[in-house]
Amino acid sequence: MSVIVNSEDVKYTDNFIETNYVYRYTKAEKIGNAVRVTPLSEKLVIKTSRKLPKLGVMLVGWGGNNGSTFTAALLANKLGLSWPTKKRIQKANWYGSLTQAATVSLGDDVFVPFSHLLPMVDPNNIFIDGWDINSSNLADSMERAQVLDVTLQQQLKPHMENLKPRPSVYQPEFIAANQMTRADNLISGTKQDQLERIKADIQDFQKTNDLDKVVVVWTANTECYSNVIEGINDTAENIKTAIASNHSEISPSTLFAYGCISAGCTYINGAPQNTFVPGIVDFAEKQGVFIAGDDFKSGQTKIKSVLVDFLVGAGIKPVSIVSYNHLGNNDGMNLSAPKQFRSKEISKSNVVDDMVNSNEVLYSPGEKPDHVVVIKYAPYVGDSKRAMDEYTSEILMGGLNTIVIYNTCEDSLLATPIILDLVLLAELFSRVKVKRADWSDEEYTGLHPVLSILSYLCKAPMVPNGAPVINALNRQRACIENVMKACIGLPPENNMSLEHKLPFLMTNSTCTEPPKSKKLKMENGGH
Repeated sequence: MSVIVNSEDVKYTDNFIETNYVYRYTKAEKIGNAVRVTPLSEKLVIKTSRKLPKLGVMLVGWGGNNGSTFTAALLANKLGLSWPTKKRIQKANWYGSLTQAATVSLGDDVFVPFSHLLPMVDPNNIFIDGWDINSSNLADSMERAQVLDVTLQQQLKPHMENLKPRPSVYQPEFIAANQMTRADNLISGTKQDQLERIKADIQDFQKTNDLDKVVVVWTANTECYSNVIEGINDTAENIKTAIASNHSEISPSTLFAYGCISAGCTYINGAPQNTFVPGIVDFAEKQGVFIAGDDFKSGQTKIKSVLVDFLVGAGIKPVSIVSYNHLGNNDGMNLSAPKQFRSKEISKSNVVDDMVNSNEVLYSPGEKPDHVVVIKYAPYVGDSKRAMDEYTSEILMGGLNTIVIYNTCEDSLLATPIILDLVLLAELFSRVKVKRADWSDEEYTGLHPVLSILSYLCKAPMVPNGAPVINALNRQRACIENVMKACIGLPPENNMSLEHKLPFLMTNSTCTEPPKSKKLKMENGGH
């Protein structure tokens, strides 16, 4: 199924979809006790390449739970596998993926999958490779993760046992000491040596498979936060010098980010640490290479960003949000170390700020709910994460409302579709170019290198300097949907549905003059 827009403002060629689009937005400013709102508009030309690249994905932490599960899901779907469970014969699918399993309204109760709005790479055509500090092949990694049904693992084993991660970067001061026994597959040498090896690995993968593009995703252990130091990692030039001098504050994830940007590859940070120190952002902007993150937004945080948005939007005041988690996978073991937990705590704790700041009736300036996040390691539960949340809110006349949620989720089965969406959408938006329609000699430009459009998929979304951070889930999803619609000349979903509320706009009416009853009244002297 493909979507073809019937409009003189949309032009299809063999290579591009070109759209003349009027972008309407508003600028609001407070002036004393008044708010002045100015409607604005920009006439744009949006050009989206229809040529799909031969795409490769490289995962940092390929042998971890997420990496092995992502590889298994790609293969299971490509091979069309099915396997018996206690309930039924289960078929491979991409449930949980925005691009593969969610739909978009086009009007008149017609819905299509996201992937049908614009040309998008088929997951079955993705090539995969990656790095890991552990040398186990992907079949053994999948078995160690204990995520997938054993009968599915048995079918996948012949396809995965010949996949082995490339050596990775290991700096014990950035991850928990309990990861040391896994570290048997390492790139030796200085940070400059490691950087050159990362770039060589990307080039080798690209050349061996004749790839047009490579997207790299960090899905390895959570690191502790790096210190941002003036003269070390604050500018592109300084971070280059710091790598060459083997400075201790350059983390493995930052080293990978620098290597990928140098190689022209989109880099996505799926963990909560501050990989994108100012020097990396500066480098990405200067090179025009996409970066996105931070931290996959999978289960508990998605619910939080929906529920708090609902409560604040309903005029109810959340005053206490307490989240408790326990999990038993390697991520949980790594997060049992205080410094690594602190990275996760920061990414989880800021997810309600924009919603709170949106309502000055409920919250005075600087006021926030008490927000506590606890994560504990419980080996027995494995990848089946338990999350318990208590939301206490003030309601009418000093009353209280408490909502308690208990959520069990298989962590890697929620994260894997997010990895796919990040890869596919980052690749898609790299093919979108825009210019002003009124400036005939202006060149097309791409989106800003900091891909804030992917915020829906991240706990702590990165935005360009000066841009507002949006965490409310529905607004994040609407952003992706409406930008994709703009690329094919369709208006954003406004949910007004006036065509079903105003008689002269209703679909069963073809009148272009006032309704008969009103016309008669006017003829009889009505006003």
